[in-house]
Amino acid sequence: MRNRQLAIMLVLILAVCGVGFAQAGSSPVRLSQDEAVDRALKNNLSLETARIASGTKKRASDLSWNQFVPSVTASGTLILNNEVNTITGLFPVDIATIPGAGAVLPLPPNTLYGVVPYSVDAPRWNVAGSIQASLTISIAMFENMNRLRLDYQSGLIGYEKAKLQLERDIRKAYNNMLLLQENISLLQGSFENAQRQVQIARANFNAGLAPELVYLQAQVAVENMKPIMDQVENGMRLSMASFAMFLGLPYDTVFEFIPIEQETAFISLDVQEMISKAASGKPDIQELRHTILMLQSVRKAQAQSLLPFLNLSWNTTPAFMGDPWKDDWGNKDMWRKSGALTMTLGIRLHSLFPFSPDFQGIKNWDDQITTANIGLAMMIRGTEIEIYNTVLSLDKTRITAEAQAQTVNLAERAYQLSEQAYRAGLQDHFQVQNAEQSLRQARVQLLEQQFNYLNGLLDLEYAIGVPFGTLSSKERK
Repeated sequence: MRNRQLAIMLVLILAVCGVGFAQAGSSPVRLSQDEAVDRALKNNLSLETARIASGTKKRASDLSWNQFVPSVTASGTLILNNEVNTITGLFPVDIATIPGAGAVLPLPPNTLYGVVPYSVDAPRWNVAGSIQASLTISIAMFENMNRLRLDYQSGLIGYEKAKLQLERDIRKAYNNMLLLQENISLLQGSFENAQRQVQIARANFNAGLAPELVYLQAQVAVENMKPIMDQVENGMRLSMASFAMFLGLPYDTVFEFIPIEQETAFISLDVQEMISKAASGKPDIQELRHTILMLQSVRKAQAQSLLPFLNLSWNTTPAFMGDPWKDDWGNKDMWRKSGALTMTLGIRLHSLFPFSPDFQGIKNWDDQITTANIGLAMMIRGTEIEIYNTVLSLDKTRITAEAQAQTVNLAERAYQLSEQAYRAGLQDHFQVQNAEQSLRQARVQLLEQQFNYLNGLLDLEYAIGVPFGTLSSKERK
């Protein structure tokens, strides 16, 4: 029995270790830029919060008519009177059924009935119920429905804005990590080149062709590059962890990014056209415009609340006058009912004075609307400067990239000449490696300018409110 338990424990341990090994050895997640955006839009927690908020506002908008549902209240009351009440009165009696009653109760001729006084103690316990329904109707209620609809539209705009911001950030982060990978590759090439220099310097030192100082300098150069390599690799891991968080994946997820195969197409940009599009299409401007519409709706609803209102009210109050513990509840004679339907037309006269809180509240909303319009004008002006600076920056990046492309051509030519000279025995292998390193560095710098241009286009596409890829694919079709 004990051996069986040990066998089961061993199987469980191996299973757990197998899971751990499978996770540790899991292959990298290969994602294109578009696939990364799709995954982020589905799994990002911040975007999920905006989606829930939008759903809440949609439900409020769809059910905005519920303010016309009357408030209905039902209640029941058990009553214990402090004192016993005595009920007195006259009870009619048929004289013919009481022998000798005519002698006791003198009656007019041909009278068949008489009355007998009575006195009854009312029960101390009573039961009463109440049903009340009321509804107040005003013109402001219709504007409140419109305000809820505007609030839902504002939620949609906020949600779309959050999606666009997330997509822009994901695409820029993707480009930045591609660039970081190229830089790491360059550093690794430089590190390998430095190690080869150490080997060459050591061989020359051992052969008596170079002093020891050259050999030591080469070793110091290698040691100085090690912390730089570690820092860059740690930065890459942190970037991947942040990227995984955006995509809703574990922080230790390893990604395999797909390089950009096409060369960056530099396009001509019309500043006035970009500014015109941004004035109506920028998500921030759209959001502020809708905020102003909501403020105007709230102001209108408060102004309409000063108009006359109609109140409809209905109530009924049945009460059982007998003893609820002894008497029959089905006896209709022991029930007493009361109730009424009322229709009231009223107006809040105190709110009509200019110094009243309601009247001043309308003035405050006017001030907020004016302030929001000023903020909108300032945002449009700021967007014009932003678009102008972005276009200038893109033009500068384009010029730098074109110049860098010439540098790459020169570096390629230098590398080809160095390789030809090496084959002819005119240069050593070390000079060929340096030429190759220079070529690789020139290509990375060109790639950096191209990525800067792509990221600038992403910012410009967000600012003018067009789908991402609209400008970058403009001259590739």
